[in-house]
Amino acid sequence: GPCYCDQECGRSLDCCHDYGQSCPVIPCVVSQWSAWSGCTEPCKTTYRVRRRHIVQEPRNGAEACPALEERAGCVEYWTRQGTECQQSLIPALITTGGFGKARKKRAAADGSERAGYCVQFQLVAITPGCRHSHHSYTHWMRYLREGRTVCVECQHPALRSSTQHCYGDGTGSQKNQLLHWQAVGNHQCRGTWRRIRQLGTCSCPSVHSFLFI
Repeated sequence: GPCYCDQECGRSLDCCHDYGQSCPVIPCVVSQWSAWSGCTEPCKTTYRVRRRHIVQEPRNGAEACPALEERAGCVEYWTRQGTECQQSLIPALITTGGFGKARKKRAAADGSERAGYCVQFQLVAITPGCRHSHHSYTHWMRYLREGRTVCVECQHPALRSSTQHCYGDGTGSQKNQLLHWQAVGNHQCRGTWRRIRQLGTCSCPSVHSFLFI
């Protein structure tokens, strides 16, 4: 009789003798990725999305289609109305202070170096993801501990020429207000802190010094 292309026959072991020739595997085909969307919410660390759709469904035992949606970390410093976010609402993006030396060398080389400053914060809450990352470039995150005082330096190019501040430094925040931060290189490492004061220079131990991005 005719061979019906029902891939379930592979499980029930009653396929036609010529099933492989009559019912070849038809793989899934998906479209190209769409452009990335904007951030889902302004003035906070969220995510952006890109999507693709199925052009051809898999048949005859082919593998399932791959993911049709991807998300990536995202932060926007402007509201939907086009105004700049309040400093107290913008999450601080930080990395290890070890990158500061290379950053200063580049700034000095192109003549764009400007005097920066440092802000002291007391860490209030930290997600477990800061301790669970094992990549070499994330080892600095183990020095983030609740209750510790840390120094975060604002230097070129993160230092904005228009306001002479870095995004997320807490300028204009109220006393004891909880502010948000996000570690660059590990989206699962984030938390809150309180701004203590602004310093002309950083005076914390090097392992407790970080950079605004």
